[in-house]
Order: sequence, then C-alpha cells, then structure tokens
Amino acid sequence: MCRSIKTLRPPVLPEEATEDDIHAAALQYVRKVSGFRAPAAHNREVFDRAVAEVAGATRRLLDDLEVRGAAPRKPEPEPAQASGGA
Repeated sequence: MCRSIKTLRPPVLPEEATEDDIHAAALQYVRKVSGFRAPAAHNREVFDRAVAEVAGATRRLLDDLEVRGAAPRKPEPEPAQASGGA
C-alpha cells in the first residue's frame, strides 16, 4: 500500500531533513494508519489536517533530538538588536 518511512535524523540522513522529506513521511504514516491511499472527498479535510499535524510533530521531534556522536548543529543566527539610546 505504501513504501516504508525512512529515518530522517542524522547521521542516517546525512543532511537535515527537508520539509518535503517530512511531509512525505507524514503522508505515508497517515495513509498506513487510516488504511486509505487517498481519502474520499468527505474525508479530505481531516486527512490533510492529520498529515499537517504529524509533519509538525515530526519537525519538532527532529529539531529537539540530541544525537550523541553527531556533528553539532549550526547555531541559528540571532536577530539584529535595535540600537537605542539609554
């Protein structure tokens, strides 16, 4: 019915998972759990919402995982501070 969901965390995936990778995994998960490859029109909204929620949870999981032995993540740039008089 659907292909296997692949591991998305380093070092299994050499670079950070893309949003497309995460969406594809979420879609495969929802397809497997629901038993539908594509939902009927009356189930489209709930199906799409489930995919979006699973994708969001997956992104948060990948962002928060600490993988021992993996290269450190690049720090995100801090926003420029506004200069103001004191």
